[in-house]
Amino acid sequence: MEFVKCLGHPEEFYNLLRFQMGGRQKVMPKMDQDSLSSSLKTCYKYLNQTSRSFAAVIQALDGEMRHAVCIFYLVLRALDTLEDDMTISIERKVPLLHNFHSYLYEPDWRFTESKEKDRQVLEDFPTYCHYVAGLVGIGLSRLFSASELEDPLIGEDTELANSMGLFLQKTNIIRDYLEDQREGREFWPQEAWSKYVNKLGDFAKPENMDLAVQCLNELIASTLHHIPDVITYLSRLRNQSIFNFCAIPQVMAIATLAACYNNQQVFKGVVKIRKGQAVTLMMDATNMPAVKAIIHQYMEEIYHRIPNSDPCSTKTRQIISTIRTQSLPNCQLISRSHYSPLYLSCVMLLAALSWQYLSTLSQVTEDYVQTGER
Repeated sequence: MEFVKCLGHPEEFYNLLRFQMGGRQKVMPKMDQDSLSSSLKTCYKYLNQTSRSFAAVIQALDGEMRHAVCIFYLVLRALDTLEDDMTISIERKVPLLHNFHSYLYEPDWRFTESKEKDRQVLEDFPTYCHYVAGLVGIGLSRLFSASELEDPLIGEDTELANSMGLFLQKTNIIRDYLEDQREGREFWPQEAWSKYVNKLGDFAKPENMDLAVQCLNELIASTLHHIPDVITYLSRLRNQSIFNFCAIPQVMAIATLAACYNNQQVFKGVVKIRKGQAVTLMMDATNMPAVKAIIHQYMEEIYHRIPNSDPCSTKTRQIISTIRTQSLPNCQLISRSHYSPLYLSCVMLLAALSWQYLSTLSQVTEDYVQTGER
């Protein structure tokens, strides 16, 4: 199936082969597990169980930074799980959250009172996104600066750090509409969907499809406003492993928004980018010119698909025009410009003979294409 999908994208097929044959090691080198203490091994075990998509980029960070980010992420995921559990009463939950830091020093502490979640309806979208994602961006940025691998400004500019987290969170929420509906969660902001329907679940009804897509496009246009902040933040980074750690999820999110824009499939099934597309993004997003080229590419894709009848068409064109001033116009990714179509076709023919080998492509690729983290 992936071979068929790549027929119209020969550069993706080439990059799938290149990734499997050693390119992955350059972008996401494997960590030496044998050198870890038993406690750190336990942390990375839980990391891989909890966050398949972020586990790979976290483990590719330099030195002690990867351990700090690993533990930071696990603590926040635990807090997030506790906070999101609607079966816990407020009277019980608030003290647990306030005292959670003390439980980290109690090896035998467990929380086993959680039950199946009730329907969760989000009432304050901006505040929710800030606490579950914006604060993560701020905390990570402060870690980067404290390590002296990045300038103090990275940790001090909390507005940009917050925006980095919000962009990823909002993208996940937009894409996961149907999955959340099926699992009894509602994260789309009421101030947006209430202009179109009485209940958020009504978007899944065929008769409301036009309204659903209009609301989808409105949310995507709003989310695109974070991209200028993303560009500025990434432009300030100087450590290669931190740059990769930050840039790869961002370009994946940008590609996901482009796939979701004006797409009815968001309300019918799963929208995800191709494996070859994901691998190409991972291998290309290692420097700022390439990231700007990726952003430019997907902004042009969205721009050319904006329906004139869409209520937010003007707003969407305006934000894309703003983004264009920060990205490189008419640029092509370096990794795609060095190979002729004939060369790529030969590579495809050769690789097709051993496609079964490629079917064992690393789990990290599958993880980035499957459901994102909240």
